[in-house]
Amino acid sequence: MSEPSCTTLIDLFNSLFLDSHNTVLVKGDDEPIYLPATEEEPHNRVIFAHGFFASALHEIAHWCVAGAERRKLEDFGYWYKPDGRTEEEQALFETVEVKPQALEWIMAQASGLKFNFSADNLSGGIGASEQFKSKVQAQVLSYLEEGLPERHGKLVDAMLTTFEQPPLHPNQFSLAGR
Repeated sequence: MSEPSCTTLIDLFNSLFLDSHNTVLVKGDDEPIYLPATEEEPHNRVIFAHGFFASALHEIAHWCVAGAERRKLEDFGYWYKPDGRTEEEQALFETVEVKPQALEWIMAQASGLKFNFSADNLSGGIGASEQFKSKVQAQVLSYLEEGLPERHGKLVDAMLTTFEQPPLHPNQFSLAGR
């Protein structure tokens, strides 16, 4: 399946959230980051890495999880240890990534993109654990049953239409082959 257009995603996100949340999606050159508005930059910016569609989805997912107070902080005030984490650090990373990766998986499906779990720890040699994958899948199924958070639901509905994807169904979120 070919990758959807980042330009389309940027336009879609910005049309939904510029006026309502003063937030724009921006293609970055390097590491992804969230930057709140400043006097010099009037909009909150969800900046994704290197024009990668999957990076945009991941950063949007973190924005959807972050509450109003966290959205006032650079990178939502989250702890982050870069690549090369120990097993204990990786376990902590996985606990905070369940909801964002569940939302990312849902957006990937809504855009026709294959979802890949991210352990974000290449040099540490520790991939996404099977337990983590199961927790992400369980969170996806919970969101589908109980409903998506408001911002995320609005975006996913628009993505399904824009990227001409069928309605979401639990059977689209299998761990087989992942």
